[in-house]
Amino acid sequence: MKRKYFGTDGVRGRVGQFPITPDFVMKLGMAAGKVLLKNDQGRVIIGKDTRLSGYMLEAALEAGFSASGVSTVLLGPMPTPAVSYLTKAFRADLGVVISASHNPFYDNGIKFFSSEGTKLPDEVEAAIEEALEHELAMAEPAFFGRAYRQSDAPGRYVEFCKSTFDTHMSLDGLNIVLDCANGATYHVAPLVFKELGANVTCMGVSPNGININDGVGSTHVDSLAEKVLANNADLGIAFDGDGDRVIMVDKQGRILDGDALLYIIALDRKLRNRMSGGVVGTQMSNLGFELALQRLGVDFVRSAVGDRYVMEELLKRDWRLGGENSGHIICLDYTSTGDGIISALQVLKACIRHNKSLEELTQDLVMFPQELINIRLSTAFDALNDEKVKAEVKAVEEILQGKGRVLLRKSGTEPLIRVMVEGEDSSVVHNMAVRIADCIRAQTE
Repeated sequence: MKRKYFGTDGVRGRVGQFPITPDFVMKLGMAAGKVLLKNDQGRVIIGKDTRLSGYMLEAALEAGFSASGVSTVLLGPMPTPAVSYLTKAFRADLGVVISASHNPFYDNGIKFFSSEGTKLPDEVEAAIEEALEHELAMAEPAFFGRAYRQSDAPGRYVEFCKSTFDTHMSLDGLNIVLDCANGATYHVAPLVFKELGANVTCMGVSPNGININDGVGSTHVDSLAEKVLANNADLGIAFDGDGDRVIMVDKQGRILDGDALLYIIALDRKLRNRMSGGVVGTQMSNLGFELALQRLGVDFVRSAVGDRYVMEELLKRDWRLGGENSGHIICLDYTSTGDGIISALQVLKACIRHNKSLEELTQDLVMFPQELINIRLSTAFDALNDEKVKAEVKAVEEILQGKGRVLLRKSGTEPLIRVMVEGEDSSVVHNMAVRIADCIRAQTE
């Protein structure tokens, strides 16, 4: 479907530039209210991350929903998966998150959850876009929506996260460094791990509106690895700005991405005969991860990049486990969307059950060297269909001789082309990725 406003994860962009402006966001609230909520008693849950622009966009959304006759429950800063959970818990008609996830503070976005806590289907997003193309009538003044603050939302979500951790288990004696990216998990993640018994050292828990993801979090894990080593901690856990991604660091400072964490969860389930179906990855999932699952006898399929496509594949196959190497992991037996805190807890449960460290649980997982280069686009250049770029990709694939992969894709959240090369030799992989990236840059000059 050709979408005008919605990308792979809602409506996103730079604040102050269309479509992330107060007037458009207010109209977006009105359109969503008209499409999704068919009665005057509709109720919407709204959460946000810690970006300064969240106040402005929250007010605009509230105004739009109110004008369409819909009441709003304002959660304040809350992780994206918390909004998914609370939408169901409060029996709301719709959940909305104001966040640009792992992007810098000057970006923001709006993403929606259905009453079941799942991402909206393409056809519903298309209906909202259609409504945006027309004049939207306000409800009669007597039927405007109201707005409420839900002050106990953080505590409710903390208890939900803890409920996914077996009651006979605890994290007593475990020394964890926790990086909350100065984002939406800053006030809930430390409580979850402390109340389960861990000794927690925190970083990235002092949001000021502009420092979200700034040198911290799941996209900047080197500082976490350094702190794990400096503190002689057992492991480190990093979330992104809105809390739906997680990356971990072992005692040696080695970074474990989403593929490695998915492998640990799948290994635990396989060893306990609790593996329901297989695992869904994406086109970015490491070939070494796929081969390791093969050795376990676990089925594996790849979806398009994006958690909504992982979810579609899981539902189609009636499987329970999937995710992306970026750390977006979906455990459908616990949640209806990716949840960084809950995914981390599943990994820690595997460590406790088998009395093994992260290093020991991943000793049979041999990752292929993988190079990812992001190229920012300032023009409408179509790298995926450019003949010179396609020829360069073909030449690189011939060099890899079937023992690696090349993947070019457009980012669904930023104006980027992502170049990924994977193979057996790290120096060859690096050189080939640079070669393709240089070709793309030359075509855009």
